[in-house]
Amino acid sequence: NARNTRLRGSIMTDILQSHRTNWQLLSSGTFIRSVQTRCRVTFPNLSGKQEKMPARQKKLVPDAQPPSMEDVKHLYQFFDQSTKLVVLTGAGMSTECGIPDYRSPNGAYSSGFKPITHQEFLRSSRARRRYWAGSYAGWRRFTAAQPGAAYVALASLEKAGRINFITTQNVDRLHHRAGSDPLELHGTVYTVVCLDCSFSFSRNLFQDQVKALNPKWAAAIENLDHGSPGSDESFGMKQRPDGDIEIDEKFWEVDFQIPTCPKCNGVLKPDVVFFGDNVPKERADRALEAAKECDAFLVLGSSLMTMSAYRLVRAAHEAGAATAIVNIGVTRADDLVPLKINARIGEILQRVLHFGSLSIPPLHS
Repeated sequence: NARNTRLRGSIMTDILQSHRTNWQLLSSGTFIRSVQTRCRVTFPNLSGKQEKMPARQKKLVPDAQPPSMEDVKHLYQFFDQSTKLVVLTGAGMSTECGIPDYRSPNGAYSSGFKPITHQEFLRSSRARRRYWAGSYAGWRRFTAAQPGAAYVALASLEKAGRINFITTQNVDRLHHRAGSDPLELHGTVYTVVCLDCSFSFSRNLFQDQVKALNPKWAAAIENLDHGSPGSDESFGMKQRPDGDIEIDEKFWEVDFQIPTCPKCNGVLKPDVVFFGDNVPKERADRALEAAKECDAFLVLGSSLMTMSAYRLVRAAHEAGAATAIVNIGVTRADDLVPLKINARIGEILQRVLHFGSLSIPPLHS
């Protein structure tokens, strides 16, 4: 039965009404135009009774042996011998902070999950409702994640002049919280952009608009005990990559209103590159230029399965730069780079900080 199908973001089958337009005045004096739809949404156990949890939880970070002294030495030499180092970071950095990834052995793909594509978001209002419902629900827990040892260590190395440029595939802004200012290759969920006029504004403001337009729905979400970041034991809720959350359990009907662009009433989207979309040319060119001009290129926590990331390490290699990868598991460039280390990034970077002549004290996150 379609009603019992669990969907990402918890928006269930029947769209009962979809063409009413409303205007609402916020306390700030700003009017919000919204498209009102009537749909089924699932929420976890609102009765307060503890539901049965899975017997065991998957760990976000795959198992890996502690880095050997040789691994630490090789990575130290990589830093020490470079004068123009570019670092590319991926989801493996953030799994250590409690944010799931897609492709690791314990990632979202391992459970059959499929992320929304750019084409699906554009053509389907139902897909947009499903996305925004899940993303709104997961926002508080997603933003509660704090930069871990890997992010803090990179910021320390950057401040000490050991890193020339950082490009990240991550959209979670944990680099910024740690003190770095990377090029965000795939954008960020902290900004919302209009697909029609390109106006952009803060995701926090968008969250406030959703809350104002859907007070009953928002109150139910905010009353849930989300648990600590990365924990799946949250009344049946399961966090997904990029701030989304999968919601299960009981159904109840609500009016769900989606804010539209305050400038042109257009469709709003998080300012991220969804699967099936392309990195904006100016951003892609800047990342590629940095890769071609560096003397060393280090990949941290990325499988490099997306071409937008793989082409960077390939360009650096072809330009004659030294290349290395620290990642748990196979990457697309394993046959390309001379140095591949299978280790947790925070663990090995903390040891590199205090190895040899670096002796860089870590920043406080």
